[in-house]
Amino acid sequence: MLEVKITEDIRIGGKNPCFIIAEVGQNHQGDIEVAKKLIKAAKDAGANCVKFQKTCLNEKFTKKYLEKPYDSPNSWGKTYGEHKRHLEFSESQYRELFKYAQEVGILFTASAMDMVSFDFLVNIKVPFIKIGSGDSNNLLFLKYAASKKIPLIISTGMVDKQAVKTIYDIIAAQHKQFCLLHCISAYPVPFEDCNLTVLQDYKNTFDIPVGYSGQEVGTAVALGAIALGAKVLEKHITLDKGLRGTDHVCSLTPTEFQQLVRDVRVIEASLGTPIKKVVTSEIPCIDKLQKSLVMGCTKNKGEILYPGDVKIKVAEPKGLNALHFEDVIYKTLVYDKKEDEPLNEGDFC
Repeated sequence: MLEVKITEDIRIGGKNPCFIIAEVGQNHQGDIEVAKKLIKAAKDAGANCVKFQKTCLNEKFTKKYLEKPYDSPNSWGKTYGEHKRHLEFSESQYRELFKYAQEVGILFTASAMDMVSFDFLVNIKVPFIKIGSGDSNNLLFLKYAASKKIPLIISTGMVDKQAVKTIYDIIAAQHKQFCLLHCISAYPVPFEDCNLTVLQDYKNTFDIPVGYSGQEVGTAVALGAIALGAKVLEKHITLDKGLRGTDHVCSLTPTEFQQLVRDVRVIEASLGTPIKKVVTSEIPCIDKLQKSLVMGCTKNKGEILYPGDVKIKVAEPKGLNALHFEDVIYKTLVYDKKEDEPLNEGDFC
């Protein structure tokens, strides 16, 4: 598998640990101080990166869509445009957040929701740019993003496998410094719709790192994605799940996010190697519990060992490993052996 270089010290894929993104999205409620608290929370939780969403509203939406009434408990305005304008930070505020993240010591980036936003993020030199599922069918944007040859992480919600192949082909034609994330675009995602085994299909189909962007409640599904080989994990973070907005319900509090990171690292350590072998930590149990070959009765030198003459027990001292039972049967004793006495190599011929 190819590795994606994010910084001089951080790479995604191969034997590198999973790259964990704390997705703020718009859980900041349009308040830059809340945004800073979320950046600090992401750092303290152990995330590798904190991510926002950058939109030029007139590039992403038509005028009529922005003028559409938005009567919802999650609304920040009478129209969808008013709502989105409340939640969108200015370019200067993004620069302020970028600088704050550098001071805190965590990577900062954003999903570019349009070409103008993409160029802005390139200009402030984020380490990579996320392309969300909303643009998984936006071939013009994907071609534009690919042409800039900056590392990309691309979510693949709302499309089928053929469209994902198209996304891959468009970016790979320019470079292979990108990752594909399996994603289901619902808030929250019903567990039965998560379809985590898509990750295995992605791994078998594509020669780049793959990962998971999860909008389901809790952490169980995300941890399952790690066990299936996700090299990128994106989950939303919030200060309070009861706040206004559709994402909070499927977000993690800072404490929950910290536990997720710990659990991810435990799973990574536990995956180990596909080679089945005896490991060092098993030696005490081997010494205490593993069974040996012992005499089932007393027999003399020169007698043949028949199946009923040999038993398998936990012995002290240990004898031959019980796996050698068939190697001992019908062999001739070269020493006298008493009942319950361990059988050792050299006791028979």
